Amino acid sequence: MGNYSIRFVFEDGSEPITVEAKTGRTILEVALLNDIELNHNCGGVCACSTCHVYIEKGMESLEEITDKEEDFVDRARDPRLHSRLSCQCDLLEGDGEIEVIVPDQSTIIAS
Repeated sequence: MGNYSIRFVFEDGSEPITVEAKTGRTILEVALLNDIELNHNCGGVCACSTCHVYIEKGMESLEEITDKEEDFVDRARDPRLHSRLSCQCDLLEGDGEIEVIVPDQSTIIAS
């Protein structure tokens, strides 16, 4: 199994957090396992866009974006070229460093 170092950077100004993760998890799962607050109103099943993040580094270490995910990313607030839904970012076999920017979630109300 691979080992990744994932750095979460927060647009709301919170202190960045770096955690270790193993292949087979999603970015959302890694965040939740490490007590990193990341909205996920649909429960992580690619049915909303509240877990939207920006992948600044390490996109090649993640499962490719699907058409369904791309449709929801387009509905996210302020989508960018490296936007992904964290629930769909499966860590591929291998290792490396990934940097994730978490948009300011203060306007999203988790259910």
